[in-house]
Amino acid sequence: MATVSAEVTPEVRTIHRLTAAFIAVAIVALAIANVPALFQAFDRAGINLYPYARPVIRTYYQGLTIHGVMNVLVWTIFFLSRFFSFVTVYALGRPLASMRLGWAAFWIMLAGLVMALIPIFANTATVLYTFYPPLKASPLFYIGLTLIVVGTWLIGWNILQTWRGWRRDNPGERTPLAVFGTLATYALWTIASVGLAIEMLFLLIPWSFGIIDTVDPLLARTLFWFTGHPIVYFWLLPAYVSWYTMVPRLAGGHLFSEPMARIAFLLFVLYSIPVGLHHQFSDPGLGGGIKLVHTFMTFAVFFPSLLTYFNISASIETAARLNGGTGWIRWVRNLPWGNPAFTGQVMGMFLFVPGGIGGLTNASYNVNQAVHNTTWVVGHFHLTVGGAVTLTFMATTYWLIPYLTGRALWGRRLAVAQPIIFFVGMTIWSETMHRLGLEYMPRRTFLSQAPYAQGEWDLERILLLIGGPTMFVAGVLYFVIIIMTLVASRQPARVQVPLPRPGEEGSHERVPKLLDSWRPWLIGSAVLIAIAYLPVFTHLLRNVSSVPGFAGIW
Repeated sequence: MATVSAEVTPEVRTIHRLTAAFIAVAIVALAIANVPALFQAFDRAGINLYPYARPVIRTYYQGLTIHGVMNVLVWTIFFLSRFFSFVTVYALGRPLASMRLGWAAFWIMLAGLVMALIPIFANTATVLYTFYPPLKASPLFYIGLTLIVVGTWLIGWNILQTWRGWRRDNPGERTPLAVFGTLATYALWTIASVGLAIEMLFLLIPWSFGIIDTVDPLLARTLFWFTGHPIVYFWLLPAYVSWYTMVPRLAGGHLFSEPMARIAFLLFVLYSIPVGLHHQFSDPGLGGGIKLVHTFMTFAVFFPSLLTYFNISASIETAARLNGGTGWIRWVRNLPWGNPAFTGQVMGMFLFVPGGIGGLTNASYNVNQAVHNTTWVVGHFHLTVGGAVTLTFMATTYWLIPYLTGRALWGRRLAVAQPIIFFVGMTIWSETMHRLGLEYMPRRTFLSQAPYAQGEWDLERILLLIGGPTMFVAGVLYFVIIIMTLVASRQPARVQVPLPRPGEEGSHERVPKLLDSWRPWLIGSAVLIAIAYLPVFTHLLRNVSSVPGFAGIW
């Protein structure tokens, strides 16, 4: 491989500092969230460690809020924000349309993060990452999260303008797949985040300032889940972009089917938004008919993930056979398991398979009624976002940070072991949480202090004490590898961005024009959203039921 210095072009170099700034914030957020994550694991096992965390963390629910916000919102969004911009710049071979706008987005998001963290650590925003009213937080919390969303809009706009400039200069050319996936992600996110923007600007921020005295919890929850389920795809699709465009090259092959990959991204644009009501199957005040519509929409959004499973599996097998692999199973040995950037992403894919199947189960109305407020949902969420997305992001940094810094990855063998350890811990943890959910262990509950713990939970609680700390150790190893790469590595990095350069052959297939167009798919998305949500919001606005709210109860 070429060294970094030989590979970096002036166009790509312009994005490096900005990428490093976003990635640094993301990794620090992950490190902070790792501590309350360990506390959560011990609490589930019946051991209360929170007295040892005072005065930094005063209550279980404050720790849960820190864990959720820093892991689910900050780690993911800061990482993907710069990952997508980096991919766009590299794949198109041109600088961002506006570096000033890129930096403005970073500082706005960082300011928002600081504003949100101040009340969280002051225990005046202990409302979990879903911030359901009537729990009320400090205005700083709501404003801070809003600024983070505003930053994502600016980044999406910058990427769109960069692509439009490339399109003007390259009429008739098909958009590179990595950029196509990026644009699909920002298209669905821009539409989906309207719900959160309305909730913040017209309900929660005025309510937290006392401008309005009451808030409708059901309306707020519905607006939240208009955004809250599609945001999962906002976190997940960067992993898909990497799986589709980078993993086949890391494996030494090529993508099995680019048209199939584009169909998957476009189906996410169609189906990812009109599904949120399956999080509210237990809520009163919403009709059964519209819940049935959302059930079928949720089943539909499983289809692009199914396409992805077959496409990536075929790509990996093809790569192994190109590298000499033979037999029904023996070809697996010809994959580059010694490359942590590959191994980590495959471990994430393994976790996503049962996680996706569990998500399909949650969409079923009857099963959802049984598992919704149990640890089943926690297990599902950890497999998908905590497992697949996090492992893919971690593995991506194993080539991205050496590429950005010019320093070879420190502890390469340890970096190969780290995602495997994380995979083992996550498998034990999530599988146990699923089974405990079926035994009705509640989620979002201070279980070590609950008087109603069931005797049949005892064996599973021991498994939680194995799975949770194992993930914590894997997290610590990850931070050690990154820090040592930055401060102790003396070897020059020999790493390439695993993407086709502009002008290189990135696909072996011709892409139909319909799969490089946006208008029909965006119109289809708008129609489905109208079918799924117009009756809901019409009903809610005609039957407003507001309450005062509660602050500082924990």
